[in-house]
Amino acid sequence: MRGAANAQSIVLVDGVRVGSSTTGAATWEAIPLSQIDHVEIVYGPLSSLYGSSAMGGVIQIFTKKGATGFHPSVSAGVGSYGTRNVEAGVSGGSAIDGERNFHYAISAAHEQADGFSATKPAAGTFSFNPDKDGYDKDSVSGQFSVDLAKGHEIGLTLLQSRLNAQFDAGLGFDDRNVEKIENYSLYSNNQLLPNWHSKLQLAYGIDQTDTDASFGKSMIRTRQRQFGWQNDINLGSDLLQLVAERREEKVDTDDGSVDGKRNTNSVAAAYQLKRDAHLASVSVRSDNSAQFGTHTTGSLAYGYHISSALRVNASYGTSFRAPSFNELYFPGFGVTSNKPEQGRNAEAGIYYEAGASHLSAVYYHNQINDLLVNTATCPVEQATHPFGCAFNVDKALLEGISLGASTRVGSFNLRGALDLQNPRDTTTDKTLARRAKRHGSVALEYAAGALKAGVETVFASTRFDDFANKKPLPGYALLNLYSSYDLAQNWSVFGRWNNALNKDYELAKNYATAGSNLFVGVRYGY
Repeated sequence: MRGAANAQSIVLVDGVRVGSSTTGAATWEAIPLSQIDHVEIVYGPLSSLYGSSAMGGVIQIFTKKGATGFHPSVSAGVGSYGTRNVEAGVSGGSAIDGERNFHYAISAAHEQADGFSATKPAAGTFSFNPDKDGYDKDSVSGQFSVDLAKGHEIGLTLLQSRLNAQFDAGLGFDDRNVEKIENYSLYSNNQLLPNWHSKLQLAYGIDQTDTDASFGKSMIRTRQRQFGWQNDINLGSDLLQLVAERREEKVDTDDGSVDGKRNTNSVAAAYQLKRDAHLASVSVRSDNSAQFGTHTTGSLAYGYHISSALRVNASYGTSFRAPSFNELYFPGFGVTSNKPEQGRNAEAGIYYEAGASHLSAVYYHNQINDLLVNTATCPVEQATHPFGCAFNVDKALLEGISLGASTRVGSFNLRGALDLQNPRDTTTDKTLARRAKRHGSVALEYAAGALKAGVETVFASTRFDDFANKKPLPGYALLNLYSSYDLAQNWSVFGRWNNALNKDYELAKNYATAGSNLFVGVRYGY
């Protein structure tokens, strides 16, 4: 996101942070798409609201919720590479005693694919294995809530997913990872006063990977406990937000090499102002950790409506990322004295919204100090780090322009996005690894009556697989087609043809990606 790495962005599921404390990032492959209701993305540094790691942006994932009535659903499909998928769920809601309302949503899914070889044959590649690398994924999610009285709700959310995935680490062994994510939360929403809304949330999460490979077996588990209290106070047309949080991280490994824990206590305040054509916001947050001390971040933003359709804005904010447990403790790699990364971002944007037409252009300039990189020669502790280490030696500049547009003409919807960026290591003047300077998408969709059909292209320019910029990854453009048709009330068939032109491309050097592949299915549901 905006040139930031996975560990420099936050992922929330139903308001709860998820991810591994060893890598410092979300385990994307284990998050089940079948359980997702919708996704919201906020771009740019947001540490003043969300704390550590919110340097590139925040991705909020919401699972399915219940509505009044009874709503069953089921879906099944098959596709290329032996892909099979089945999903089933039920949601609904009803009144209790004629006053209190109960809502629920339960969903389960199974995905399976025979796959293709994860690696390509190449000179100097010792991990190549020509076997197929498939996966099995089982997941379940649930949401339950009760309205105790008007303006007072308590609820429970849960998400579980288990991914058993094969990979390549050389000939003659069935290498695989079993990744598990679990996420549970209890919450209470309360309208304490007409202008004061309170949300209290208690959450517990697990991110665990068990590896069985030719180089041995291992287990790495992250457990997180999170406590949060958010208060939204309306002051006329303005909004005051007050937040208090506590996050407890604990890492366990089978050999004890990266075991550790850290607690972070946080308080934050934000004020949003609206005055006729003027919009403004200010926020500040303090995160106190026994491991890396206190970090204070803030942001200031101003927007102005030139007209009802045209708006301009500018903002400035600071952010930070605490080192992951691997960057601190992993044998032969981590350095316990590593410091948090720190960012300073300035941006300006213009937005146009009129009816079904939307246009936007945003320029951003995000300077990151104490960038943690993998050094070829470790500046410290060289006797115990002969092959380099993670160390705060570099500075990075994430700079670029994000363009977006969408419009509707009759039965057609057209949308597109383009990022022109220059994410670089300013110490070495090299492009940051695996970041394209140009990437984007264009899609055209037709919807009329029972039929919906679309075509989209996703593209990226040349990238480099390494920080030294010696291993280029060629640019690519993919063509995807999709459609659905309503057979009868609540019944539909759907299909998607990805990489229709069978483009051969790489996201990482000598690792394979899917060729032309088709998936078709049938769905029943409200």
